[in-house]
Amino acid sequence: MSLKQSEAWISLSQHRRMVAELHLRDLFEKDPHRFRRFSLELDGLLLDYSKNLITEDTLRLLLDLAAAADLVGWRQRLLQGEVVTHTEGRPALHTALRSSASAPLLVQGKDVRAEVREVLARMEALAEAVRNGRYLGYDGRPIRDVIHIGIGGSDLGPRLALQALAPQHDGPRVHFVSNIDGVELAACTGRLQPATTLVTIVSKSFTTLETCANAEAVREWFRAAGADEAAIRRHFIAISGNREAALAFGIDPQRLFPIWDWVGGRYSLWSAVGLPIAIGCGMDAFRQLLQGAERMDQHFEEAPLERNMPVILGLLGIWYVNFMGLGSHAVIPYSERLRVLPAYLEQLEMESNGKSVDRDGNPVGYATVPVLWGQTGTVGQHAFFQALHQGTQPVPIDFVGIVEPLPGYERMHEQLMANLFAQSEALMRGQSAEEARRQMAAEGLSAERIDDLLPYRVFPGNRPSTTILLRELSPRTLGMLIALYEHKVFTQSVVWRLNAFDQWGVELGKQLAKGLLTALRDGSGMAEHDSSTRGLVERYRAWRGLD
Repeated sequence: MSLKQSEAWISLSQHRRMVAELHLRDLFEKDPHRFRRFSLELDGLLLDYSKNLITEDTLRLLLDLAAAADLVGWRQRLLQGEVVTHTEGRPALHTALRSSASAPLLVQGKDVRAEVREVLARMEALAEAVRNGRYLGYDGRPIRDVIHIGIGGSDLGPRLALQALAPQHDGPRVHFVSNIDGVELAACTGRLQPATTLVTIVSKSFTTLETCANAEAVREWFRAAGADEAAIRRHFIAISGNREAALAFGIDPQRLFPIWDWVGGRYSLWSAVGLPIAIGCGMDAFRQLLQGAERMDQHFEEAPLERNMPVILGLLGIWYVNFMGLGSHAVIPYSERLRVLPAYLEQLEMESNGKSVDRDGNPVGYATVPVLWGQTGTVGQHAFFQALHQGTQPVPIDFVGIVEPLPGYERMHEQLMANLFAQSEALMRGQSAEEARRQMAAEGLSAERIDDLLPYRVFPGNRPSTTILLRELSPRTLGMLIALYEHKVFTQSVVWRLNAFDQWGVELGKQLAKGLLTALRDGSGMAEHDSSTRGLVERYRAWRGLD
């Protein structure tokens, strides 16, 4: 039986017609305890989902849908290391990367927890040697900078963490290079010295086009500075699942860290991919990050579904996508330190659940992941909030705020948080014609002018949002926040009957790019391409004088 034919789906479809007649303003007026009933708190993280267009019946029916999808069973399969990505025949055990449990967890006869502990110890030894100046560059000076080369989760994870934890960054500076556009690399290397720079290369396959091209370019930068191969080997570290390719590149085996098959790139922050975090902020901070993620893992495993943060967040997304017909979702962090969060979640959610074929290989026949996007507040307020308030397409929003201010900036922080709370309330309440009339009358406008302006001053409201508050932005709470969204994604994948851990959709463009690279260089192999692609290549070659 298809998902849309299930009793739970049909019941939700019918229920949606009733909810469509409701307004959030009325729901709050009728229930003074709505916040208490539709919010959850865990160790300094508050999830307020009371401003969503739901009732208790909505939540009950969504939980029925989760039960019908066997969410509890799939959760156990995930956490116990069973095969959950059937297209690749492997488990998805990113939770094992942050597990403090001592009991063995076997995958193909190997205790993955023991392997993780060994890698963490190696990370700590290297990070501390770099941080305290014992790790010297080829001219005898200590390391002052790190260039981190990766793309996707290999880049966004450490980039997010280091920006979020900037006040604790007391080690070498870390610079990120992900785009194959040489402008990014040139801007980075132009202000650094090879002799005092460490390079971390992250590629699970060690064949990623962008990462390998940037790594080779950085190696040439060292050579141009007079470094020989022995010197270069001392400055390069690799995190990869392809040991042979990394060694062939010239990586010293002592500076090669693994990425296991059972860790997907967008879930790899918790592995040696996080080495720049340990170098920049210290291994203690990295371990606290892991502890926060593990705390959310425990909550996801143990809390009843109706009181389970990731489950609630995931089901709300399903409600809006599949039953309210809303195909877009915004994440607005009211924290400059979390400015990378929307980009990180774009990859996490859309690469994981951007699928149109279910686990059985059949077309799904229903919408899956929405388009996710965002910007920091209050910057977003002056960019796209007009459309959020008065546009024709409602957009569910996740607001993320930090309670503890930056010392010395308390009053500015109060203004920031007042804007966050005001925006969620304004989106929920709106402004009626009567309220708009009273406001304009108080401004001293004439009755005629009020009539002219009235259509433009009315806000429909009833725009849903969820607010996530962190007591403070620490390594522990950041770990909880990221893991919250990881488990949200998994929850949705189970209900949608998707494999959240493969990403075949990114491969076709990569394959075509290899052939087109030859065409750009010498004009060959063009017959197999369409007229548009041929025309673009021809114009490129002509403008560069290659014909």
